[in-house]
Amino acid sequence: MDFAIFVFDDMTALDAIGPMEVVALLPDAELKIVGQARGPVRAGKGACSLGIVADYAMDEISSADVLIVPGGMGTRALIKDAAVTGWIRELHPTTTWTTSVCTGALLLAAAGVLKDVPSTTHWAAMDILKKLGAVPTDERVVEQGKIITAAGVSSGIDMGLRLAAKIAGDEVAQAIQLMIEYDPEPPFDAGSAAKAPPGVRALAGELFGVR
Repeated sequence: MDFAIFVFDDMTALDAIGPMEVVALLPDAELKIVGQARGPVRAGKGACSLGIVADYAMDEISSADVLIVPGGMGTRALIKDAAVTGWIRELHPTTTWTTSVCTGALLLAAAGVLKDVPSTTHWAAMDILKKLGAVPTDERVVEQGKIITAAGVSSGIDMGLRLAAKIAGDEVAQAIQLMIEYDPEPPFDAGSAAKAPPGVRALAGELFGVR
């Protein structure tokens, strides 16, 4: 099964690497890291910058069984990039599953894939998702037909496991969960906008430039 994982400058690395670690353990999985062009991209900026190499350019990939689109601040420019949104729009009819993590949903929406479709993204980007024609839904992972969208960053692992279960069954997905030892026990219960205290949400806005 062919997985096309789109990468770009100023993406959030875990958005791609989280689900990639999951689906890479599926039997017969073939992962293709796809960029606007072949070569390195930089996930994040400054001290958080991480180099990731795209082995394929968009124009080399015309179909995929699964498309994974991560998010990050780089999506803000790419929603206006006709080449990127056009590629997603053309690839979508070929897929068995089209997926996104975090603000990767903005790229799906800009491509027209999420028109009137219930979907999720990072809590700070819900207004943008709505303006792009999607129906924002306050859930960690949203499945609508062959489209699966995940909320912010870490939820990409949840999405990957949901996808693994769809492809290979619950038992295989659970075996993968065990292999990556995904059994989170966070020290705080502030991992969603709905549960975080108002002061914590305000601090997040101050520290990271979101509301």
